[in-house]
Amino acid sequence: MADNRTASLLSLVGGILVILGGVVVAAIGGALMPLPFVGSILIAVAIVGIIFGALMVYGSTLLGKKGQEKTGAIVVLVFSILSLIVGGGFIIGFILGLVGAILALKK
Repeated sequence: MADNRTASLLSLVGGILVILGGVVVAAIGGALMPLPFVGSILIAVAIVGIIFGALMVYGSTLLGKKGQEKTGAIVVLVFSILSLIVGGGFIIGFILGLVGAILALKK
């Protein structure tokens, strides 16, 4: 049980960091909107990052439900790896999500 709590908490914090990374990229993109294409591309990347982070948070909630631990772990694992495309939540979010998913799958 403690292993699942740890995995869920690590994945939750990782997902939150990925969301925060997306918000930071969106702020930078908003500041760079006067430049052609640059601001738009950064905002698109930020939206993708926020979606990946939200799906990581959703997966971390599944880790706490009986019978859905494996599904949650796979969701967190996939979107942790995909979050590297958009910065990985300052890389720490990626690492925490990866470790949490591996802990949940190990059980």
